[in-house]
Formats: sequence, C-alpha cells, structure tokens
Amino acid sequence: MTGTPEHVLQNRVSWDDWAADYAADGLRNWSAAEPTWGIWNVPERELQVLPPDLRGMDAVELGCGTGYVSAWLARAGARPVGLDNSAAQLATARRLQQQFGLTFPLVHANAERAPFADATFDLVVSEYGASIWCDPHAWIAEAARLLRPGGELIFLVNSVLIILTLPEQDGLPATDKLQRPFFGLHELHWLGTDSVEFHLGHGDMIRLLRRHGFEVLDLIEIQAPPDATTRHNLATLEWAQHWPCEELWKARKSR
Repeated sequence: MTGTPEHVLQNRVSWDDWAADYAADGLRNWSAAEPTWGIWNVPERELQVLPPDLRGMDAVELGCGTGYVSAWLARAGARPVGLDNSAAQLATARRLQQQFGLTFPLVHANAERAPFADATFDLVVSEYGASIWCDPHAWIAEAARLLRPGGELIFLVNSVLIILTLPEQDGLPATDKLQRPFFGLHELHWLGTDSVEFHLGHGDMIRLLRRHGFEVLDLIEIQAPPDATTRHNLATLEWAQHWPCEELWKARKSR
C-alpha cells in the first residue's frame, strides 16, 4: 500500500491552521433548529436534501469538520460517524458534542482510504468535505465501497460555473468572465494557499458516479435567497442570485 498522498497531507496542515476560524460557524450550525446548506444557509425544507426518514440509518460524513451535519443526522434518528482529515477540526467537534450533550464517533482519517468495512453504511454525506478536498476518483470509489446496496450518497460542492469564473488568487469573489478552461478540470491550486481542491465538470462527474455503480437522483443548483448573507467571499449576493455558486448531488448505489 502506498503512503498518504501529498495533497492529503497539505490539506491536513491547512485545515489544522484554519480550524479556529470555523468554530463560530460550527456553533451556529449545531445551534440551528433546522439544517441549512452551503454558504448562503438555504434551509433543508426548501432544498429537501436528506432522506425523509433517517431513523435507524447508519451514516458517515466524509470530511465532517466541526460535525454539524452529523449532529443533524443524529437528531433525526440516524447513527452517524464523522470522519475528518484535521485533528483540530475534530477537537472543535468534540467540544461541541460536550456542549450540546450529543455524542457520535469521530474518526481522524483520510476519506480517500476510510477505515471502515465494506457495505457498512446506508448514507454517505459530504458538505465541502471530501467532496472538494479529496480526489473524486478516490473518495467516490470509497463511498461506493462503504455503502450498502440501495444506499444514498449526498454531497455539496462549488458549482462548475463558479470554479470557471473565480480568479486565481484565493479569497477573491467570482467574476462574470471565464478564468480557466473547462476541459481537463480536476486539481486546482489557488494562489495564496497551500491547500489543494478538486473539481470535475458535470459530464466527468456523472461518468465517474456511474462507473462506481451509482444512479444519479438529482442535481440541485443552489440559488442564494434574496436576503441571504455570508461571511465567505466566494461570490456577491447579486452573483449568487443570477448563477449557482454551489450544487448538491444525490445518487443511489445500485442494488
């Protein structure tokens, strides 16, 4: 078995450094009465992302960060496990577990090589976790391995459109002009950061999911609500009202 990929190690260092900046977001999401998605916090009741009945489901969140998605799942009756590449992020998740009196397993590991047996889970979820910080050719193969037949995969990523229109410099908002080629989209390095992101075009993503035995159920392109706010400088509200800056994929593993 080969060693840990360099991008996994780079992202571990980056997220250990960034973890403190996400503690307040984690607290807000743990405190929320209803799940919300993405940087514009669009409510679950509008997007209908999660299965309607989570009771008794075994779930794993790949790239759980502060663990708020897993907390939502646990409150709805699922049995979640949170996995993350960053020990510092998991430390925040443990503090929030103690604060809210809600515990579930937290595992420090690489989602491209998850330490779980085959066919262990009914649901795999990733919101800005493995979905953008791991190589999709590796983590989606792992999701397929971990899911039982008929299990569901749900993941949120930046939209293809915003990836094509973001400047090279990290932290600058999306523009109204194409900044990079669509063909060959895969591994991205932003100026000003040592982290590594991964993004695929829609056709490549559909083919990858099908290759690993998934049926695509839905692709939800998120529009920011008119009165939404965000602390993230990914896009202006006007931009995100005209074009999606995030998209949610839902797929089912073939029986």
